[in-house]
Amino acid sequence: MNRLRAGSRFRVDSTVIVLGILLLTLVVGAILVATVGRNFLSAGNIRDILTGMSVLGLVAIGQTLVVLGASLDLSVTYVISLSSLLAATIMNGNPGNIPVAVLVTLLVCAGIGLLNGLIVTVLKVNGFIATLGVGLILQGILNTNFEGSAGSVPWAFQLIGATGVGPVPVSTLIMIVLAVLVWVLLNRTRTGAHLYAVGGDPEIARLSGVRTRMPLIWAHVLCSVFAGLAGLLLASRLGVGSPTVGQQGGYALLSIAAVVLGGTLLLGGRGSLWGTIGGVAILAVVDNVMSVMQVNPFLKDVVRGIVIVAAVAVYSRRAIVRRRPRFGPGGTRTSGDDAARAADADMAAAATQLADPAADVAAVDSPTTHTAHTAADIAAVDTPAADTSADTAATTEGGRP
Repeated sequence: MNRLRAGSRFRVDSTVIVLGILLLTLVVGAILVATVGRNFLSAGNIRDILTGMSVLGLVAIGQTLVVLGASLDLSVTYVISLSSLLAATIMNGNPGNIPVAVLVTLLVCAGIGLLNGLIVTVLKVNGFIATLGVGLILQGILNTNFEGSAGSVPWAFQLIGATGVGPVPVSTLIMIVLAVLVWVLLNRTRTGAHLYAVGGDPEIARLSGVRTRMPLIWAHVLCSVFAGLAGLLLASRLGVGSPTVGQQGGYALLSIAAVVLGGTLLLGGRGSLWGTIGGVAILAVVDNVMSVMQVNPFLKDVVRGIVIVAAVAVYSRRAIVRRRPRFGPGGTRTSGDDAARAADADMAAAATQLADPAADVAAVDSPTTHTAHTAADIAAVDTPAADTSADTAATTEGGRP
C-alpha cells in the first residue's frame, strides 16, 4: 500500500515528455495542414521538416554540451557566418579546394571555441558575457572585411545540401550520425561523465578529483566546431558565403530554446541529447506548419515563444527520479525498516548513557568542584588527633580486666 501511495504520482524522464510533446505537435500540425487542403505526411513535406532540422540540429548539439557544463555560447551565430565565408572563399568554385577549405574552417572554429573556453574557465568570466563579447568581436571582423556575399561553392559540395536518401536529406543523416557520436561521448566516456559532474556542482567535482577546466573547454570547442559545420552546410545550400546568414537565422537563441525544450537544465548537470533533438524537431514542425498555412512570419516568433513556455511549464511540474531513494517507502531498501523502528528505544537508551559520562566529565573538569573535593580531603588529613584519641579510647576500654 505504501508503495502504491508513493507511486500514485507519475515520474517520467524529460526525454519521454519531449517525445510526447512532439507527437502531439505532429497530430495538431497534421490537422491544421489538412484544413488548407494539404497533406502533412507527404514525402515533400517530411523532407522540408527534416531539412529544417539539420542546421539547427547541428548548432543545438553543440549548445547542449556547453549548457550541460552550466555555460552558454552566444557566439555561434557569428561563427556560422564566418565559417560559411571562409569555406566559400577558400573553395572559390574549385572542387579540389574542398578538403582544405573544410579543414581550415573547422580549425578556425575550434580556435574560437578554445578562446571561449579559456575565457570562461581561466578568467572566470560568465559564459553568457564571454561568448557575447567574442561574438561582438567576430561581428566587427565580419562587418569590416565583408560587405556582402563572397566566394563560390563548387557543385560537388552543394550536393550535400541538395541531395537525400529517399525523403531524408543527406544533411539530416550527417546530423543524426554526429548526434550518435556525441551521445557516445556523453554517456560512454570519462569526458562526458566529468562534464555532467562539472555542470552539476564544480566544487564537488573538484573535490572528487575531476579537472574542472578541461571538460568545459572541450564543450566550448565542440560547440564552435558544430556551429562551423552548420555554416558549411548553409554555404552548400546557398552556393556562396554570407556574413549575415547566422544572424538572420537567429541560431543562438533558437539553439538554446531547443536545448531547454528538450529538458536540459540551464543550470547544467542534467539533460539529454535526444531530448534536444526532439526539441529541434518540435521547432521544425511548428515552422513547417506555419509556412504551409502562410502565417505571418512575425507571428512565428510568438508561436515559438508560446510552445517553449508551455513545454518548460510541463517540465517544472514533473518529478524526475534521478536515483531511487534507498530508504523509506518506495526505496530500494525496505526489508530492514521494521527492525530499524524496533531499535529506536535501544538507540534512545544508548544516547542517554552517552550523555551521562559527558555530565561526569563536565563535573570533573569544573574547577570549583575540584577545589571543594580537595579542601575536604585536606581537612580530613589535617585532623589526625581526633582519630588517634578515638582509637586510644577504644583500645583502653577493650583492654580492661
